[in-house]
Amino acid sequence: MRNIHERTVEAPATAVGALFDRLAADDDPIFPAPAWSPMRLDRPLSVGADGGHGPVRYRVTAYEPGRRVRFDFAAPAGGFHELTVEPLGPERCLVRHVLEQELKGVSLLAWLFAVRAVHGTVIEELFDNVERAVGREVTHPVRWSPWVRLLNRLGWDRPVPVEIPDGARLPRTAIDWCERADYRDAYALDLLPGMDRDPAAWEGVLRGIRVTDRAEREILLGQDAGHLDFRASLLVDEAARRVTLSSVVRIHNRRGRIYWAVVSKVHPFMARTMLRRTHRRLALAAPSAGERETVVSSGGPRAGRAT
Repeated sequence: MRNIHERTVEAPATAVGALFDRLAADDDPIFPAPAWSPMRLDRPLSVGADGGHGPVRYRVTAYEPGRRVRFDFAAPAGGFHELTVEPLGPERCLVRHVLEQELKGVSLLAWLFAVRAVHGTVIEELFDNVERAVGREVTHPVRWSPWVRLLNRLGWDRPVPVEIPDGARLPRTAIDWCERADYRDAYALDLLPGMDRDPAAWEGVLRGIRVTDRAEREILLGQDAGHLDFRASLLVDEAARRVTLSSVVRIHNRRGRIYWAVVSKVHPFMARTMLRRTHRRLALAAPSAGERETVVSSGGPRAGRAT
């Protein structure tokens, strides 16, 4: 299988190549995150750097600064994908992405029915970001088909269980919650480049539960009743690059124990679902990498957003 995407960009090859050199950096201006999992490498872009995006793993095997970067897929997948820029004149260049793999059986079916559609969308969004980052208007930005939108939703990362982080201070100050709680849990997701870091943007994570307290990077939601009290902390941890939803419950009487014995069976599923849904909503609402680059290049503020 050989898949090629090309686009002519009205900009010098040197300007576009400089964008390539920032792939996988914290300020990567072209990879289409946060709508898709960002490219991450274990070191700055260079031959030998290991990483990938989402479940796709690869290593940098060739790198010509400002011109070309090639990634070989990890075994057993084999094959490679490569990004190049070629000058077509002083103010025009050709951007090309080549993907080549030998596919058989299940991997071939996966490519035909799912991966090809997602791959094509990601690469065309990357090209859109190249044009935005060099100050060109994208006349026909890529549009997601219903199938791609469904695949994006199904493939979105799922929250993982964690300990209540030390930075989640608001529930600890609410009547010794963490020390005296009858139930506690926490789930986390990575903060993606460009996502809103303002905790206020996450307030709707638990529908119908009011905000009872706020801190710089945390909000506390809660509800008190005669049979039990509930608190949920939403912590946006910039240093750890993750957002964590922590829940604590205090039971007051027999009615509360019976009630929570039932609700506790569905609470973990609901907490993970609500966090994941809010995470995806904010990611899809964030400006593209190319738009963020344009704002920074023009000297404008990022207005509560960070890369």
